[in-house]
Amino acid sequence: MKPILIVMTSHADKAGHGPTGYYLSEVTHPLAVFEREGLPVAFASIDGGDPPVDGLDLEDATNARYWNDPDFRARIAASVKLAEVNPGDYSAIFFAGGHGAVWDFPKTQAVNDMTRAIWEQGGVVGAVCHGPAALTNVTLSDGRPLVAGRKVAAFTDDEERAVELENVVPFLLSSRLAELGAEMQPGPDWTEKIAVDGRLVTGQNPQSATAVGEAIADLVKA
Repeated sequence: MKPILIVMTSHADKAGHGPTGYYLSEVTHPLAVFEREGLPVAFASIDGGDPPVDGLDLEDATNARYWNDPDFRARIAASVKLAEVNPGDYSAIFFAGGHGAVWDFPKTQAVNDMTRAIWEQGGVVGAVCHGPAALTNVTLSDGRPLVAGRKVAAFTDDEERAVELENVVPFLLSSRLAELGAEMQPGPDWTEKIAVDGRLVTGQNPQSATAVGEAIADLVKA
């Protein structure tokens, strides 16, 4: 079984409005599913090395279990630079969220290249919360956006306004995806909502991370 590649942002600052990074539960909750299902996992980030972390909520039992595990911390700290991975080595690519993703995922050529390659070799593409920012510049070999005509869930414009960052982020994620032709599938703020369209699995917010992991696992095992 080829591993699932979990990709994290390397962007650490919300344009002067505080620190950010990958959202911890959007890595740990899917990871818990993958490990429960016996699926191998590898870690990458945009710049490689130890990516910045956000959402460090250690009252969340899954977060605490992984964050207090030296092996997990070492694996995260040794994340491979995304541009250096071989897409043929992976069964799926999964983009964790965190606000940092909106800054560096869209402008990183390796995000487009790796996602397109894994998709076109029959692999699974997944993302949660701000992770679907990775999909805003992914085009397939025919030039069409990956998300065009496909059902997608992502952090909603209303949720961005609720955290008062609608004028801080470089763009509103759900609006941008809709402009690319995605059929957005919003749920109520801060509730679990995922969209599965063939081999594309997306989720709206941190509350959706476990369900996204379960849907990816089901597709990888099929």
